[in-house]
Amino acid sequence: MNLTQILFEALESLNSNKMRSGLTILGIIIGVAAVIAMLAVGSGAQNEITGSINDFGTNLLFIFSGNEQVEVRNPRPLTLKDAEAIGDPFFAPSVGLAAPSINGKHIVTAGGKETSVAVNGITASYAPVRNEVVGEGEFISEAHVFERASVAVIGPETAEALFGRQTGLLGETIRIEGQPFRIIGVLEAKGGTMMGSQDDRILIPLSTAQSRLEQRDTIDTVDVIFIQAVSSEAVLQASEEVAQVLRTRHRTAIGMDDFTIYTQDDFLSTAESITGILTIFLGGIAAISLLVGGIGIMNIMLVSVIERTREIGLRKALGARKNDILIQFLAESSLLSLLGGFIGILLGWALSFLIEKISIAMGSPFYPSITLDSVLLATIFSLVVGLFFGIYPSNRAASLQPVEALRYE
Repeated sequence: MNLTQILFEALESLNSNKMRSGLTILGIIIGVAAVIAMLAVGSGAQNEITGSINDFGTNLLFIFSGNEQVEVRNPRPLTLKDAEAIGDPFFAPSVGLAAPSINGKHIVTAGGKETSVAVNGITASYAPVRNEVVGEGEFISEAHVFERASVAVIGPETAEALFGRQTGLLGETIRIEGQPFRIIGVLEAKGGTMMGSQDDRILIPLSTAQSRLEQRDTIDTVDVIFIQAVSSEAVLQASEEVAQVLRTRHRTAIGMDDFTIYTQDDFLSTAESITGILTIFLGGIAAISLLVGGIGIMNIMLVSVIERTREIGLRKALGARKNDILIQFLAESSLLSLLGGFIGILLGWALSFLIEKISIAMGSPFYPSITLDSVLLATIFSLVVGLFFGIYPSNRAASLQPVEALRYE
């Protein structure tokens, strides 16, 4: 039997039981569609997170107080003096700018509305380091920091929550924990990141935050220092220089740092690791439905063997070999899985498209990404399922004795 004849007979056999074949294929369709959609969601999440991190800039470093890797006696917090020393080109020539920040979450009210918002105390260097762009008004200046001014730059989501609009807000007053602040600017939308939404926050002068909102044990303590290296190639050198400056100031030995430095690559590798595990987890769950579909194929093929016992006996009596019968039934199971896989790919694409549209309609745009790898994986997996679960029924059919098969009622 040639390949064309095998495929023709397999199609004829499946066509003779349309309803049964359709229900069997349905299990494979759902399984493949689920695998495609879940892998697309995982890939889309990875692209979203890594894209958000890349938006920070390729030459950014983050310095935090504390070190989870070692136990340090009498650790010292990061301070404004540390930030000033790091920003001194004499001590750290690979560092372009240093932007200290203190962070908190506070109740903010305006126009009878109330919301809980992240409030960051910053300096003027924060804007170029974090790629901040003001859509309306101006950013916080060194004069605002020096004067401890009660001014604020707010995110578009915060503006929408408090005022119901994102424009025409200059000069408006908001109250943070009951204290009045005048709006001098509204940030352009940046979207969400692994650190949370970048559009729902308020920026105020660092000195104002220290004196009126965020009380620390030491007056000049900061929570994080953002560092902008002079170039992306100088990031590692900048990290070493920053570490040396802080070790000298905090009087700590190498290996006993009371601070932690993260580069963008550290965040990217962490994000990719997390999203990779998420993708495998989602794909694994979806693959279970493919296995269920494979069991359905085995079940229907076993029923087919029983129904066609006399046909198998007649074929063997006319000279059909064991391999001919085996290949015939394997072709039928493989055709079922491949046909289901093809339709499942289309359905998976439709589901991904639907998820994207729903997320956009809900105001949280998310873009699932269907890759060629996921399509090939789902196709190959569906074919393997068809072959694997078709082997036993096919072998059972091929092993029937002609005389017994012809006598079967």
